[in-house]
Formats: sequence, C-alpha cells, structure tokens
Amino acid sequence: MTSLIRRRLLAAAAALPVVPALSQTRPLTCGELTARQTEGPFFKTNTPLRVSLLEPQSKAARLIVTGQVLSARCQPVANALLDFWHADENGEYDNRGFRYRGHQFTDAQGNYRLQTIVPAEYPGRARHIHVKVQAPGKRILTTQLYFRDEPDNRRDGLYRPDLEMRMPGKGAGEGRFDFVVEV
Repeated sequence: MTSLIRRRLLAAAAALPVVPALSQTRPLTCGELTARQTEGPFFKTNTPLRVSLLEPQSKAARLIVTGQVLSARCQPVANALLDFWHADENGEYDNRGFRYRGHQFTDAQGNYRLQTIVPAEYPGRARHIHVKVQAPGKRILTTQLYFRDEPDNRRDGLYRPDLEMRMPGKGAGEGRFDFVVEV
C-alpha cells in the first residue's frame, strides 16, 4: 500500500510545472526600506524628463548610476519616479535653471540608469546625490546617495554607510544603488 501511495505522489509531483527557486536569483524579502534623508535647501519642482544630466561644457568626471526600485518583498516597481539633483563640478547648485537636475521613470523591471558627473564636494558636506523616489500613487522617499571611501563621509553628520553606492573603486565612473520603497 505504501508503494502505491508513493507512486501516486511521484506521479503528482512530476505533473507539477517546474518553477525556478526564487531564493537562487534573489532573496524573498529585501529587508528594510531605503533610509530617508533631508532634501536640503536646493530642491526644485518641475525638473525636465531626462536620463542624462550631462552638460556639454563640463570637464568633470563622468558617472553612470544604475539600479532598481524594489518593494520590500523584492518585487520590481515599474514606472517609479526618480528625481535627481546634485551640485556641479564647483560644488554649487543651479537654482535658476535645471543643470544637474532631472527626473525619469523605471522600466517594467524597475530599472533606472542615470548619466551625470561626479559632483564636487562643498563645505560641510560629503560628495552626494539627492534623489526622490516614488512608486506610482505612493509616498515619496527623499534620500541621498553617497560615494564610497570619501574622506568627508566621516565628517558629514548626514552621511549613512547604508546609502553608499556600490562602486568598483574610489572615484570610479560607475555606481549602483537599489532603492526599496513602499508599494
């Protein structure tokens, strides 16, 4: 009798669709939401829609930031809004126009890609990029991204190591950061 039950269980299991284990590709939960930080005094509304903040006259080192916007359960958030702004190569913000400011939306897999420059530091702050992230119809996350191994990170009272971009090296031209937001 037990071999008959075993054969039926094996037959039933063989009929099930094969689904790859989620734990092999990404964890089942992403953990905590991305930390919130101040937007600072230089945020502007109505930024242009663009994925490149590069200015033709700038001689500053180029930077590409990529990543995903995810839910706390590691599900990609499609059509999430990302609004970026940062200081220029002299450590100044453009408060009259939209230099080094712009917004974009994630693709169907929650991916984003930003082309910009490595912003200059300015007194009292470590090198950083401001960002607002919002899943469609949800609360806005305002935070800042930091650069790895910057000397001023330790002196900046707002700096948080969990908000550092993953970068191949100091001053590298590529960074990655995945945002975890409310959905």
